[in-house]
Amino acid sequence: EVQLVESGGGLVQPGGSLRLSCAASGFTFSNYAMGWVRQAPGKGLEWVSAINSGRGSTSYADSVKGRFTISRDNAKNTLYLQMNSLEPEDTAVYYCAKWDGGDAYDYWGQGTQVTVSS
Repeated sequence: EVQLVESGGGLVQPGGSLRLSCAASGFTFSNYAMGWVRQAPGKGLEWVSAINSGRGSTSYADSVKGRFTISRDNAKNTLYLQMNSLEPEDTAVYYCAKWDGGDAYDYWGQGTQVTVSS
């Protein structure tokens, strides 16, 4: 059974940092691209970042480019999102997701809340 479990969310002041983790199990983690998607209060899903399989090339939404860094540790089956210079607009539930190898994310975690507020 595929499982994705996020952790690391919380309350942080503007300008602060957080590192999200996503522990993956039930599939060969290193074989799949992974991503982070967020949902702000009252808004739809917004793709944040993705990383390819293996050592992985990365991509970012313009809204987080230069502030967020996605990475993966295939030995630990874990995906990360380092978030720096956080802004109130980054407040959202953050989900990690597994790419299905085609054109969609097929498995999602339960999400972790990130709140940026003074």
